[in-house]
Amino acid sequence: MAPMATHVITGAGSGIGAAVARRLHARGDELVLHARDAGRAKELASEFPGARTLVGDLADPAKLSWAFSHQTLPDRVDSLLHIAGVVDLGPVGDLTPKSWLHQLNVNLVAPAELTRHFLPQLRAARGHVVFVNSGAGLRASADWSAYAASKHGLKALADALRHEEHGNGVRVTSVYPGRTASPMQAKVHQQEGKDYDSSQWIDPESVATTILMALDLPADAEVNDLTVRPGR
Repeated sequence: MAPMATHVITGAGSGIGAAVARRLHARGDELVLHARDAGRAKELASEFPGARTLVGDLADPAKLSWAFSHQTLPDRVDSLLHIAGVVDLGPVGDLTPKSWLHQLNVNLVAPAELTRHFLPQLRAARGHVVFVNSGAGLRASADWSAYAASKHGLKALADALRHEEHGNGVRVTSVYPGRTASPMQAKVHQQEGKDYDSSQWIDPESVATTILMALDLPADAEVNDLTVRPGR
């Protein structure tokens, strides 16, 4: 990817998203960091000097268009990195519509809406859309129904987008990390009633390395699906 590329990133506050943002920031690329509210945007701007922020609640994707209409969007987008996500475990018999809708909105509908907004800039730059999915996007286990459904849907979104935008030069990559050391993983262990040891899981920096590899491939190649599993 050309120097000083512009990247729009969700989930840059922690875990994989923070690792990716740090790597891109360190090499001098332009960052546009999504935040759920003004307070979070201020924190991200302080952590990544020179980065721009974009505020909108992914849990309410129907209002993203309104929120963005009151902000300045970047003229150029070389990559759109969907890394934010939420998880709420539970058996089908216990999960409420509120839990289903929250996970579907943040993990699936919001990425679709963000992609819709930035497609003109991505087409002009012949850019790249990266969806950080999950192993749950390929298989579903007990208590993971809502999260897995949102991630299976994210795979469908990525696959359809890839076919639709290939002629426009837009590359689309899905990354399927296994369990990664992050605040989300700590929450999952809490919900599972298990002790959490971050050393047992993938370092977010390792997943960031795979994402940057896909971004930096020459234009004659495209990684469609990339699975990353714990090496221990």
